[in-house]
Amino acid sequence: MSKPITIFWFRRDLRLDDNAGFYRALKNEKNVLPLFIFDRAILDKLANKKDARVAFIHNEISRLHTELKEQGSTMLVRYGTPEKIWRELMKTYTIKSVYTNHDYEPYAKKRDTAVASLLSKKDISFHTYKDHVIFEKDEVVKGDGTPYVVFTPYSKVWKAKLKSRITQSGETYYLKPYPNKKYFKNLFQTKPEKIISLKEMGFEPTDQTIPNRSVTQKIIKNYDETRNFPAINGTSRLGLHFRFGTISIRDKAFKASRLNETFLNELIWRDFYAMILSHFPHVAEGPFRAKYAQIEWRNNEAEFKAWCEGKTGYPIVDAGMRELNTTGHMHNRVRMITASFLTKHLLINWQWGEAYFAEKLLDFDLASNNGGWQWAAGTGTDAAPYFRIFNPYTQADKFDKEKGYIKKWVPEFGTDEYVGAIVDHKEARERCLRVYKEGLAKAEG
Repeated sequence: MSKPITIFWFRRDLRLDDNAGFYRALKNEKNVLPLFIFDRAILDKLANKKDARVAFIHNEISRLHTELKEQGSTMLVRYGTPEKIWRELMKTYTIKSVYTNHDYEPYAKKRDTAVASLLSKKDISFHTYKDHVIFEKDEVVKGDGTPYVVFTPYSKVWKAKLKSRITQSGETYYLKPYPNKKYFKNLFQTKPEKIISLKEMGFEPTDQTIPNRSVTQKIIKNYDETRNFPAINGTSRLGLHFRFGTISIRDKAFKASRLNETFLNELIWRDFYAMILSHFPHVAEGPFRAKYAQIEWRNNEAEFKAWCEGKTGYPIVDAGMRELNTTGHMHNRVRMITASFLTKHLLINWQWGEAYFAEKLLDFDLASNNGGWQWAAGTGTDAAPYFRIFNPYTQADKFDKEKGYIKKWVPEFGTDEYVGAIVDHKEARERCLRVYKEGLAKAEG
């Protein structure tokens, strides 16, 4: 009989230190063996075999593998569907328990339920912990226990809860890092395994630039003054690292809580949308507010193609889409403008745009992406009312006055080569108001 081991299953938490579930495994158990599964249920749906996110994950797993080798351990890396992989692992190892961190997306919850059931048949315990957010599903709720569906009151209670527990050393309890390294002695000592290559999984490396995992104190400190101007380096670009857990949300929230309230609010939005997805999983499939299902979208495929390619004739919209297509990133202010344009000016279903962003964004996160799109379309929780329609011209004048951002991504702007506007702003606005009003009237019977 082989030596009993505990497996820690890495997913959206690709770091060895300040990792909640990994810490619990190392502290509570002996012979902890790390595992990562390249999940075919997810990867097989990716049409782009140069997907920079897959290459990024592979690089990070390779980094963790090297760090674990230095501790005399290894990272098991498997490729396949999780249930099949776990069946194989149970045949290979004597597994005592499995630890991991919560994942709040619908597919992940079904996957974890299935794996936990599979393990329980062999009397293998399955433990999962909060790590991706500061406060999760039921930690910030109304007095009667029901969830908030408006951000402002949610954020006030969130901040009050954060300040409610201070340790004797003066640390904020909820932001205190987990000292994983203290227990590395409990890692399973074994020979390192070879990691499967990108090529073996059918993927290729990419030359897309990956944002740095660190951000200067200056950017956080000045965030409220710089975040809306796409031509300057005024945002953190940390979304990718939050998405895959290569940095700790606790660490960044700790710094934000001391340096800039606006930056902290952005982190609270992450918790808010994760909470909404947990309480109201139907948002992944349709509008939060059912009555908005009655909107009669035009869904013009030629206009959608023009939007995707950055050829709408609206410079700030086109600049944003070209930035996205080239870099896998889009400035936060411009995300709102492009989303509003697609849903309000073109009357194209927000789910089309949501899916396109999901395909292109390096920092794609289901909860935040869905929440942002539903906000722009007016269908969500804390949504912009349907009659609030961004004017792309005034937005550009206000936030890209010198046209530095536009000229960078739309070099033909101001010349005869630039395309004409595919829709008139005034006419599009009036059409949007009429269609939304008709859809809501229909819903109310």
